[in-house]
Amino acid sequence: MRRLWWGGFLVLVLMASGERAGAVDLKETMKGILDAAAGFSPYVDAQGAISLPLGVRGEWVHLGSWVVPDEKAPGYGFHDVYTQPESVAAFRKNGVFPDGAVLVKEIRTVKTDDLTTGRASWAGEPAVWFVMVKDGKNRFAGNPLWGEGWGWALFKAEDPKKNVATSFQKDCMACHIPAKETDWVYLQGYPSLQ
Repeated sequence: MRRLWWGGFLVLVLMASGERAGAVDLKETMKGILDAAAGFSPYVDAQGAISLPLGVRGEWVHLGSWVVPDEKAPGYGFHDVYTQPESVAAFRKNGVFPDGAVLVKEIRTVKTDDLTTGRASWAGEPAVWFVMVKDGKNRFAGNPLWGEGWGWALFKAEDPKKNVATSFQKDCMACHIPAKETDWVYLQGYPSLQ
């Protein structure tokens, strides 16, 4: 309710300021504010900018892990994927991620050492985070980071507040083409959804 109040207040301030955007811009701004206020996603602003959710390891459901052991591969590292508990419940019920679902893939470095059990590897410090936000209503048409029913983002460990992705087609799709038939998500690695 607080977001709705602030969203309405912001629109009134914009209108009263005398800086009249075209009717389409004001309509799109209001639509974005109302979507955010209605609970589309607290990680997406009115223009479609995605922020990195904090605390996912402790508060969200761990869907599964992947490891890419080839040091020359672009995805080298340990991949842990998380989503909100309500998104898991909806997927188990309907077989699809609900509108507003957020998937966070944390890729961490690989640490290896000879232990008493043999040569072992484990996840080190975070390197990057990939974030996908389900958008079943095509809210951000024309935004290059939104398409195929998802918003796409990439954050690096050295600056986790800055999305460095510039285009979902350029930065994200090449890796997800094999998962096109499962809504661009590699479901086989997520036992939590079964």
